[in-house]
Amino acid sequence: MDIEAYDVVIIGTGQSGKPLALDLAAAGWRTAIVERDEVGGTCINVGCTPTKTMIASGRVAHLARRHAEYGVSMSDAITVDLAAVLRRKREVVQQFRDAGVRALQEAPNVSLLFGEARFVDAQTLDVAMRGGDVRRVRAPNIVVDTGARPAVPPIQGLDSSPYLDSTTIMELDTLPGHLIVLGGGYIGLEFGQLFRRFGSAVTIVNRDERLVSREDPDVSQAVESIFAEDGIAVRNRAQVERVEGTEGGVIVRTRTPAGVDTVRGTHLLIALGRTPNTDRLNLPAAGVTTDKSGYIEVDARLATRVPGIYAVGDVKGGPAFTHVSYDDYRVLRDNWLHGANRTVEGRLVPNTVFIDPQLATVGINETEAQRRGLDVRVARLPMSRVARAIETGETRGFMKAIVDARSGCILGCTVLGVDGGEVMAMLEIAMLAGLPYAKLREAIFAHPTLAEALNNLFATL
Repeated sequence: MDIEAYDVVIIGTGQSGKPLALDLAAAGWRTAIVERDEVGGTCINVGCTPTKTMIASGRVAHLARRHAEYGVSMSDAITVDLAAVLRRKREVVQQFRDAGVRALQEAPNVSLLFGEARFVDAQTLDVAMRGGDVRRVRAPNIVVDTGARPAVPPIQGLDSSPYLDSTTIMELDTLPGHLIVLGGGYIGLEFGQLFRRFGSAVTIVNRDERLVSREDPDVSQAVESIFAEDGIAVRNRAQVERVEGTEGGVIVRTRTPAGVDTVRGTHLLIALGRTPNTDRLNLPAAGVTTDKSGYIEVDARLATRVPGIYAVGDVKGGPAFTHVSYDDYRVLRDNWLHGANRTVEGRLVPNTVFIDPQLATVGINETEAQRRGLDVRVARLPMSRVARAIETGETRGFMKAIVDARSGCILGCTVLGVDGGEVMAMLEIAMLAGLPYAKLREAIFAHPTLAEALNNLFATL
């Protein structure tokens, strides 16, 4: 078999792989990038782009139902055409996807190979092309950016029962009568609230003590109150024992501290984590090791134990966020092209859960500060005391910040509020700059904006 030689081969076109390929090629590297499915990775195809597009439709439906609060009259009942939502979602995804394909196909020194890659050895890959041919490629540098997929838990009866995951639920063109969501994490919350706003009855079955259990207890309590207000049923501390498919849908049998419980619905969403796409790469042939969950093991510079092989994005474990994957690309770019010694250690990793209101975090929370025994002060402000939130009728939630008691520097924040991600980003910038909280307390922000609430937030200290 003929071998095609490159300077680098990148497996996957996600938010690390694509920009890395373009930058390396622009620097003169002969670059091959392999894609098994669609250009763009999880984010563009089945993650951020489609979900947030659909969530935008859900928010419009939510506001339309609140028309009377704003003095607006509507004579017709609010209904959602899920098929139309689906079409809009597909159009936005296709727009992003096509832009990525064009960028790679038009770039000099880049070969875009549509196929599935498997290691032959530490520098060689076989690519099973979509057309049926196999192309063998070789490079001294190989980057794995194959991402992850929804996990299927070992629940009794699930293999013979109909269920949805975070990908297939976005292809529904008819509305579920009653959606049961297994999982009280970010994915389960976003889809649960979304389909409630579309008009489905929704029950969230959560095995943990509370929703979003990684956050502070007061945050979980506030989220649960918001969901109750929205008409979403939440069952915490519920261990699923069995799932049964029925003619009209599905039955979920759980065990709780109060005993055995049963939930009947028309559709079931499994939102219990993700699993890395490493099982079909033939990693042992290259000597690449994984942890017990299948994630590729890397050091702080994203290198595996095998010289020349690297892993980026979700496939290496850690926070599965697009912005983390993109920063992984910058680590390799700077180290390879600019002679830097950049690592992933110590980087601030923000996160926004796109429920409504948004739940945004960065740095440490109050629980973590207590666990570490840190001397901190906690600033807290309900959104009901934020002028902009009152004016727009968006007073649910609160914001809080963790401040070092001695230096006054901000160690972390949580914003559960309208456009919480944007407010959180302001605090993240202050953290990056090392600004003490007093600078924000005394700063002049335009009135009336959400940013202005930072004056009042830190005035509570």
